[in-house]
Amino acid sequence: MKLNHPAAEIFIPDGQPEASAFPRVTHLGIGAHQDDLEFMAFHGILECFGKSDQWFGGVTCTDGHGSSRTGPYAGCPDDELGKIRRSEQNTAAVIGQYAAMVQLGYSSREVNDPHDSRLKNDLVEILKATRPQVVYTHNPADKHRTHIGVFASLLAAIRALPSAERPTAFIGCEVWRDLDWLPDQHKVIMNVSDRPNLAAALNGVFDSQIAGGKRYDLAIAGRRASNATFYEPRSTDHATQVIVGMNLLPLITNDSLDPVEYVTGFVQEFANDIRQNLNSQLHK
Repeated sequence: MKLNHPAAEIFIPDGQPEASAFPRVTHLGIGAHQDDLEFMAFHGILECFGKSDQWFGGVTCTDGHGSSRTGPYAGCPDDELGKIRRSEQNTAAVIGQYAAMVQLGYSSREVNDPHDSRLKNDLVEILKATRPQVVYTHNPADKHRTHIGVFASLLAAIRALPSAERPTAFIGCEVWRDLDWLPDQHKVIMNVSDRPNLAAALNGVFDSQIAGGKRYDLAIAGRRASNATFYEPRSTDHATQVIVGMNLLPLITNDSLDPVEYVTGFVQEFANDIRQNLNSQLHK
């Protein structure tokens, strides 16, 4: 596979050649930063873990240089931190039994440049090599700008493919903003209650972030537990850990659908729901 950035690298945990490693991918996660996949796309990792007919593949788009850091990593230079974060990501790929892990090596500035088409072109190549059934990425209501940059490049990449080569499920996941507010009919509810030990192992790999000042391992588990309990107020819990996703499939079955209008339409539905509930009680 020919990738555009000189810092790009491909890691295949079980040592298979690319020609056989990539086509076996059925579930593909595409995230901005090292650890995004494990936090947002654990459903795909769990679906494929220990199976021979389903495989998770991972793509991390950025170089890991811009992370916050305190404690033992406080004085770590950008280049050194980037190496540590790449190593952590590859360790997660081993633990999660990924079919392949691709780290594209772009800076956040490059990802966020709408005139730089290299990321989109790389994603087209990866999608052609893998032909996944399910793609997980950042939801387009996320508040991290680089996450939105990845989403935008990925949407353009999928839309560049013939319809027959596109995934059959396209899910925008929670990281920097949860999706509790999303109207229920647009949610993808992903039960990830099984193998809590695997989730803990994957979340705990990223010491450069956890010891570096962000307790993502606790926050992610807490969010998933909250999703499981607070999804439905009138029934008992059917899961202990849930990831909520946004259904993005309409954006790749209808290329004329504007993603801005698509997402802000959900916000309007949310506002209308609040208005209706309040009016029913306050303006009888």
